[in-house]
Amino acid sequence: MGSLFAYVLLGLFTGAAYAIMASGLVLTYTTTRVFNIAHGAFGMFLSFVFWDFTQRQGIPTVLSLILVLGVVAPAIGWFIQRFVTRGLGEGPVSVALVVTVGLLVGLIGLAQYLWPPEPRALLPFWPDTSWNIGGTYVTAHQLVTLICAVAVAFGLYLLLGRTRIGTAMRASVDNPELLKLFGGKPDRVAALSWAIGMSLAALGGILLAPVVLLDYYGLTLLVINAYAAAMIGRLKSLPMTFAGAMVLGILESLAVAYLPKDGFLNSFRAVIPALFLFAIVVLMPQAQLRIGQVKGIVTAPVPTMRSSIGAGAGLLLVALLLVNVVAPNQVLLIGVAATYAMVMLSLVLLTGYGGHVSLAQFTFAGVGALAYAKLDEPNLLGLLVSALIAAAVGALVALPVLRLTGLYLALSTMAFAVLMDKVIFNADFAFKFNGTLAAERLSILGLRIGSDTSYVWFMVLAFVLLSLGLLVLRRGALGRLLIAMRDSPSACGTLGLDMRWFRVGLFALSAGIAGLAGGLFAGLRGTVGAADFLYFQSLLVLLLAVVFGATSVTGALLGGVALMLLPEFQAASPSMAGLLFAVIGFGAVLLGRDPNGIANHLFRVGRWLRERIAPGLGDRLGERLQGLLPRGGTAADGSVDVPLVDVPGSPARPEHGASDTIVIEKVR
Repeated sequence: MGSLFAYVLLGLFTGAAYAIMASGLVLTYTTTRVFNIAHGAFGMFLSFVFWDFTQRQGIPTVLSLILVLGVVAPAIGWFIQRFVTRGLGEGPVSVALVVTVGLLVGLIGLAQYLWPPEPRALLPFWPDTSWNIGGTYVTAHQLVTLICAVAVAFGLYLLLGRTRIGTAMRASVDNPELLKLFGGKPDRVAALSWAIGMSLAALGGILLAPVVLLDYYGLTLLVINAYAAAMIGRLKSLPMTFAGAMVLGILESLAVAYLPKDGFLNSFRAVIPALFLFAIVVLMPQAQLRIGQVKGIVTAPVPTMRSSIGAGAGLLLVALLLVNVVAPNQVLLIGVAATYAMVMLSLVLLTGYGGHVSLAQFTFAGVGALAYAKLDEPNLLGLLVSALIAAAVGALVALPVLRLTGLYLALSTMAFAVLMDKVIFNADFAFKFNGTLAAERLSILGLRIGSDTSYVWFMVLAFVLLSLGLLVLRRGALGRLLIAMRDSPSACGTLGLDMRWFRVGLFALSAGIAGLAGGLFAGLRGTVGAADFLYFQSLLVLLLAVVFGATSVTGALLGGVALMLLPEFQAASPSMAGLLFAVIGFGAVLLGRDPNGIANHLFRVGRWLRERIAPGLGDRLGERLQGLLPRGGTAADGSVDVPLVDVPGSPARPEHGASDTIVIEKVR
């Protein structure tokens, strides 16, 4: 009994720190409708700032705490709300998720650049002071953590429920225009919410740093615990959030005490928060349809089949030249780029066309690689089965949250990625802990593709074929349905379309594409392990897909090449590794509101060059294409649909159901 009391007491202290971080997360969400996935990253960054003030600058601890919590953190919160997240709550959830994921990656990179990796320790408050309570020693730092959690909960309750500014905070998210009529200032209220939330993130990080050490990823990903606690309160109730954090802390402490020290169950110690989060998300009530203005995304131009085949043939020719010209060690890098590009193709389908965000796409690639290695069938049938297994896993992930969309769907994929990384991939029946599996190269009709050049060229061929299939889907009725569901779920629901099972199929197909890429990657490497599919890589895949264009095949290709080059640049200049992460993360923040990314800007440059070099070419091409239409120049439904080319120099136009203006076509 004494041992149980000790672990429960320790769990309460840990839960108190989680409660502080979760309270800041709930505050910013309830007042601005922006779920800040980077909340833990801000806590990590500000913990490093506190360490710098106390250890390097020699500022007294109390003064450093006042500066961080009262000056630096609020200033960062104001800046982020004013210049980064302003208006995100009114847009698609996918945009807010991508922007905040970009902040997460950017902050990790900036911290690595400012404070290069080396052993650091942040001492607890009054480390020599402790008390014996029921046979358990309680340190002053633990007591301070509990007192701070109670003070934060009580202070936020008074702020939101008993003050005029708190009433304005709650009103700003419900109806900001009505708040303006009563003399309120929604932007100022939102900035104050982010300032307070950032201070709470800093306080939580500072209190947790002596326990988990000053680690870039450890402190950042501890926010998963805050996610789980915030979900208990459904991102609304601070008392329920506080209680959920306490329960989570106790469960973690009891898991350390009573789970076996070895074996499969031991791996569950590190994933209690992820399990907790997944369970809470599954039990969430059904998401309501978002009703309001029908506003779509002006996506990148969709190429014709002829231009698609021509571009694919050109890419295959370039790849053939490259694999025979570059150094042997660089041939494999082209294969890695093709792998990343195929995984990003799955995001073009899921995020670019479907409007759903997955934070586990590279995990699905790991499932495909594991299945390919375990099946030991290095042929097209084995590769297809591996992709089908990954597709089945993707469907299983979507099934428990069949009723949910947007934020909850994305968080469920993040929890799934953590579980796969920490439990399944490191299990004895999979890769084992720090283990690897051998995988043979693919054979077609009994002929094994043994050489690196041939295998890499085949991977590029697989990318081209997947791209053509994806574009065929996009041009068809299924593709138009995808765009309609992305742009206006409420309208589709009104028409009686069942989007839930459609979403399961979309997740399955997307995961299958990623699994196919994983199987090819296993054959390329020869050996694969759990370290090749860390869940943090899924965040990088998502960010680069958005930066280069999550709505076009061109963006997937450019993103795959960029992600392949990233570790090469880091190896060439280790001191700049953190800066590269920062550039990628903050680049995603800048481009997160435009899912067409850099690819669309390249298209615009191409159009500008074409207008300067051959200004009449576009008109003549349009006239010829018009001549291919039925008599009268109109299609059967009464609308004119001119195919476009997805290459630099092609004209862009809003797609049906995907523009900011609703176009009423002729009905016969």
